[in-house]
Amino acid sequence: MIALRPRRLRRGEVVRALVREHRVHVEQLVQPLFVVERAEDAGAIDSMPGIARFDLGGAVAEARALFATGIKSVLLFGIPAHKDAVASSGSDPGGIVQRAISAIKAALPDMLVMADLCCCEYTDHGHCGILDAGGAVDNDATVELLARIALTYAASGADVVAPSDMMDGRVGAIRAALDANRANEVAIMAYSAKYASAFYGPFREAAGSSPQHGDRRGYQMDPPNAREALREIALDVAQGADIVMVKPGLPYLDVLRAARDRFDVPLAVCLERNSKRDRQVTDEVMHKMAERLRPPSFKEGFSKITVVRVKGQPAPTPESAMSAPVPVDALGDDTDGDDEGEE
Repeated sequence: MIALRPRRLRRGEVVRALVREHRVHVEQLVQPLFVVERAEDAGAIDSMPGIARFDLGGAVAEARALFATGIKSVLLFGIPAHKDAVASSGSDPGGIVQRAISAIKAALPDMLVMADLCCCEYTDHGHCGILDAGGAVDNDATVELLARIALTYAASGADVVAPSDMMDGRVGAIRAALDANRANEVAIMAYSAKYASAFYGPFREAAGSSPQHGDRRGYQMDPPNAREALREIALDVAQGADIVMVKPGLPYLDVLRAARDRFDVPLAVCLERNSKRDRQVTDEVMHKMAERLRPPSFKEGFSKITVVRVKGQPAPTPESAMSAPVPVDALGDDTDGDDEGEE
């Protein structure tokens, strides 16, 4: 069986433009879309100005508007009507993400539709996997569930599945399941180096995925660890990831630089800001941190990075990214699972 298929990222002009090297362009931006199953859950997201949760029809309309502006890739997050301990709504072939994939692809066949692959939106406890008897996330049981969810996304027409859970071995299991079910053209964008971070509060509010106990530091990465990030990326590449991601982006520019130097696969970065926390750090300290995080040959390196950004924030450039405040994560601040804790 062929595990590594570079042609997955050459299937059409949209995906070729997404991963094209040596430039940053609007075609390389990916817009997150939050899609709700219940109409009453739709509406503005207070912590993410300019961003809303959409019902199915609204998501299709938003996708049309994005496509018209040149943003031709979306990343879907689902907010189901029902949550339980085993994330059963996530693997439902008629689930909200599955229906959104089909509806957007029917309306916009050339839109590149990515689907976030995690359990946190679907579990009543808010963790990214199935819990064992002791209340810890069961890695292997979760991986099996993620592979099943991925198959429903593929059957619905997803172009890319994006595991964001940070379970060990999930990329290999997902790749094997897709290939065994004739979905070998579905690409995997792995959240390979996802750090525990105070940045994820707005996303957690948007998706209703706050952990009801504990935090996510047992599976998301420890902020000081750069070498571990490269190991995680290497594992995902070896297991068949087509695109790898570092999340969050701005406080880990050193990791981005090291990843680009070592790996040849397309590199995605999620640009997130938590304005409430940003205001807690003075401009002087933030600018000093920006200088400390500036990698060598930054402009050349940035031109090879695919960017995932939140609508309403300006499109990044090498200069604007480095002049932006460096989040408090870069200062080694806590990730204690409070209101601004891990995704």
